[in-house]
Amino acid sequence: MSDQLTSDESCGDLEVVGTFTGAMPTGVTVSRRGRIFVNFPRWGDDVAATVAELRDGTCQPYPDPAWNSPAGIDDAGAFVSVQSVVVDPADRLWVLDTGSPMFQPTRTGGPKLVRIDLDTDTVAQTIVFPPDVALPTTYLNDVRFDLRRGAAGTAFITDSSGSGPNGIIVVDLASGAAWRRLHDDPSTKAEPLASFRPLVEGRPFLQRPADGPPSPVTVGSDGIAISADGSRLFYCPLASRRLYSVSVDALADRSLDDDQVTATVRDEGDKGTASDGLESDDAGRIYLTGYEQNAILRRHPDGGYDTLVRDPRLLWPDTMSVAADGYLYVIANQLHRQPTYSGGIDRRRKPYVLFRVRIDAGPVSLLP
Repeated sequence: MSDQLTSDESCGDLEVVGTFTGAMPTGVTVSRRGRIFVNFPRWGDDVAATVAELRDGTCQPYPDPAWNSPAGIDDAGAFVSVQSVVVDPADRLWVLDTGSPMFQPTRTGGPKLVRIDLDTDTVAQTIVFPPDVALPTTYLNDVRFDLRRGAAGTAFITDSSGSGPNGIIVVDLASGAAWRRLHDDPSTKAEPLASFRPLVEGRPFLQRPADGPPSPVTVGSDGIAISADGSRLFYCPLASRRLYSVSVDALADRSLDDDQVTATVRDEGDKGTASDGLESDDAGRIYLTGYEQNAILRRHPDGGYDTLVRDPRLLWPDTMSVAADGYLYVIANQLHRQPTYSGGIDRRRKPYVLFRVRIDAGPVSLLP
């Protein structure tokens, strides 16, 4: 009789692209030629390479082992602990290095943005952030690009710090100049438990040390996506169900003061889920991971939502990447099962998985 009872239904069609039996991945990106890159932050796992290319089912250090062997947390010539990898509209790979293994305070040289030429597999540019941009508490999380702004384009990065100010970092790619916007603005901050109490796998998602009481997760501005026309930058704190956007013109205009930039922020409303990653496509849609529902939601240009996919295997959907092949790629890494959130017990069960789902759209292409 029990096998005839109605049960919860999944939706969407996830395809397995790759699995990972070593360190936990957080980021994925796909080049126009179909090359897949992933990253593994140094959060306590044994990380052989913090940036890798997925080739024939195995991870190869990228661009080489030397770049994955830092001399210290202030090494400007090597990757210290990478949180995100993103292929830009010109098909160049950018590596966002937190410079913060185990969430240590940053030191100049560690936090940086590195461009790699995919034709030659060599580093072409390194932008090191000064201490007034990458603060000691800063955790560089994710990055998006508009190559139409400035002589070589502009990048936008979320600072998701769980212990210091949050905000958006703007980078002029030609000069390497960078500046902070929405510095500790309420829209970039984690919500308190009084207004946001997340549940993942039916359990409250809290920081749970091996000894001591639980406490709220305080990670701020995390997911980030740029609209198809390049006019709005969407972002969300990790510990919130709200979505926000801000004028890209305002972010990039250094003549504006902070109040003028803040005046362009829009509260886009409750998105029905807490999200880690955001992504956008060339059809004007915004994708949001739903770590509370093992799902990916899609926001349409008219502001309506639908569920693209929901699957019990999608345990903590993290970073997404819209690829030229018409698929959305997503990492599921069981982040909530780490010891930090499980009373010091590692509840993760390998392998971690890279999935994809068909969307019949391409990446946003903001080219000059």
